[in-house]
Parts: sequence; structure tokens; C-alpha cells
Amino acid sequence: MKEEYNVFEEEPENLALSMDNLDKKILELLSDDGRKSYRKISRELGVSVGTVHNRVDKLTKTGIINKFVPVINHEKLGYTLTAIIGLEIKGGSVSFLTDKEEFKDNLLAVYDVTGQFDGIVIAKFRNTFELNKFIKLLLKEDTVIRSYTQTVLNIVKEELNTSMINFED
Repeated sequence: MKEEYNVFEEEPENLALSMDNLDKKILELLSDDGRKSYRKISRELGVSVGTVHNRVDKLTKTGIINKFVPVINHEKLGYTLTAIIGLEIKGGSVSFLTDKEEFKDNLLAVYDVTGQFDGIVIAKFRNTFELNKFIKLLLKEDTVIRSYTQTVLNIVKEELNTSMINFED
């Protein structure tokens, strides 16, 4: 069974301190190309394949690496409209959305937040009709008080990798 990292049990910086420069370099290489072989990584870093395997295994077991997934170009799949939706929720949590089948196809991210709204949803749609249907389904939920939707005009940066993490010591 995979170990889960609980933010309330241990401070995140404790995990970061357990990483050395080799771990950081491996993470950087995998962030650039998650399919890069252990052999190629070992050649680039000048260490054995076994060392790379053991390090990636450790990073996975500690929860630093959650999973390996492809980065999908949603536009090529027809999802050309991105919406950012603020939700006011009775009870304050938007986590219920992730379990609802009717929302799963469009959801990219679901956040419990502070401020004007209780939650923020980032979702992709094929067109405004699909967005309209999604919003109307959201508003039918008993716990949703109101929504505020913004559509994205231009995506300046949208990455789900670690390129923004400063690996410098």
C-alpha cells in the first residue's frame, strides 16, 4: 500500500530536507521528460542505473513523486475554452465535485480557498454550450449557493510540472 503524505502530521520542508542534489537533478530530468529512461538519466548524471532506480523509488514512496502522467494538449482534443469558476458553498468545501461523474470530464483543478469564494474550479470545455450546461448542473447542487465564472482569453502559462520549483540550495 502506498504511503500518503498528510500535511498536518509533518511539515513539508522536512521532506525537502531529505532530498540531496542527486534527487533534485533526477526530478528536474523527469519533469522535462517523464518517459526518460533510467539508463539515459544515469548517463547524464554519471551514476549507475541502480542508483537512479533506487532514488526514483524513494521519491515515489515518500510521496514527492505522486505519479507519472502525460501532459495533454487539451486544444488538440477539442477543449478550447478554459473557465475559472468561483463557488460559494454551504459547508465551505468543493471536494464533493471530484466524486460526481457529470463533472469529471471537464475538471482540471478543484481548490478549497480563502477569500470571496469557498472554492475555485478550473475546467476545460469544447464550447460555450458545454460550459453553460456545466454551470447549470453546478447550480442545481444543494450545497452550491452561487457561482462566478470567468473565461480565459489567452493562456500565458499552463504547466503541471516542477519547472517553477527552485532546486537551488
